[in-house]
Amino acid sequence: MGFKASILQFVVMTALAFVAAPAYSQDRPLQIVGFGDSLMAGYQLAPTESYTAQLEAALKKKGENIVVTNAGVSGDTTSGGLSRIDWSVPDSTDGVILELGANDALRGISPEQTQKNLDEMISRLKSRNIPVFLIGILAPPNMGQDYADKFNPIYKTLADKYSLPLYPFFLDGVATVPGTQLGDGMHPNPKGVGIMVEKTIGPFESFLGAVKDKKK
Repeated sequence: MGFKASILQFVVMTALAFVAAPAYSQDRPLQIVGFGDSLMAGYQLAPTESYTAQLEAALKKKGENIVVTNAGVSGDTTSGGLSRIDWSVPDSTDGVILELGANDALRGISPEQTQKNLDEMISRLKSRNIPVFLIGILAPPNMGQDYADKFNPIYKTLADKYSLPLYPFFLDGVATVPGTQLGDGMHPNPKGVGIMVEKTIGPFESFLGAVKDKKK
């Protein structure tokens, strides 16, 4: 092969590589991690019945090329989440659904500590350029109004600070609604999880749109 032919082949192959690169990135599924406690993990549910599994299935029905990995740990507090966030969320992650705090409230942990832990988790993810979709929780009524007044605003405060999309109450449409919970009256059953997916999927799709725009 002559010198000019070699140069031409090199130019053609290089051009094809640039053309092929975007197609490859589009074929790669979006990698989302659901990071949370038993509400994310799917306490006493089959793996296919968890929030992450039902959300992934619903998004795929809408044509999304996506994998939603379940990194929920039953009983986890924000302190527990903070201790594992770095190794539980791979560098290849395109976005994190962050849902923690329910067990802090059940245990009466200081709202200031809960906020501090969530703040640090968000900061670490942001430093890794991993977008966050924040999900809030409300303090249980038995903790009293004073505790609720300090705990409940945490998520809005952090969403405003870091300009994050926020879904205010994960159990909206499920808490206290007959037929949507397990026998403990706290955790959602498969039907309850389905309601949670229906209510969160719209805001989450907006989040996904922002994630895709960032990757372009």
